[in-house]
Amino acid sequence: MQTTVKLYVYGYREVRTYLAASLFVLGNIALPQFFHLFPQGGVTWLPIYFFTLVGAYKYGWKVGLLTAVLSPLVNSALFGMPPATALPAILLKSGLLALAAGFTAHRYRKVSVYLLLVVVLSYQTIGTLGELIIKGNFYLAVQDFRIGIPGMLLQVFGGYFFINRLIRK
Repeated sequence: MQTTVKLYVYGYREVRTYLAASLFVLGNIALPQFFHLFPQGGVTWLPIYFFTLVGAYKYGWKVGLLTAVLSPLVNSALFGMPPATALPAILLKSGLLALAAGFTAHRYRKVSVYLLLVVVLSYQTIGTLGELIIKGNFYLAVQDFRIGIPGMLLQVFGGYFFINRLIRK
């Protein structure tokens, strides 16, 4: 499945960058609240990353990076989730996701399940190494690969659907 869709690159001097990022941050606030209704919903479904992927892929790495930084900070401040101790690793992974998605979209100028899979595996692999350095605990560092496979699949297939069908224009 490969589709050419209209992809954008917004700059930091454009108001629409901040409007788009604000909408994706709101999505990254609402989606985790939904998944936290279920036991281990956050660590299983990794909802804090979903709209970062969509925003960065569709509107560029700058929108993605704003979303990546603001989403975990706002969620933690408002709801205590993620806990402050988890923020460094989540911010690292979110930032890597924004950069990987923005780069991939810019480089290939199309969206496919394969490209999104590469993006998700890239940020997760590099992020896991960073998390190992931050936490010093291999078991905790590989948590997303132990528990979060459904969330990674949601990012790949849900992200494809969202980018390709819901915000196609």
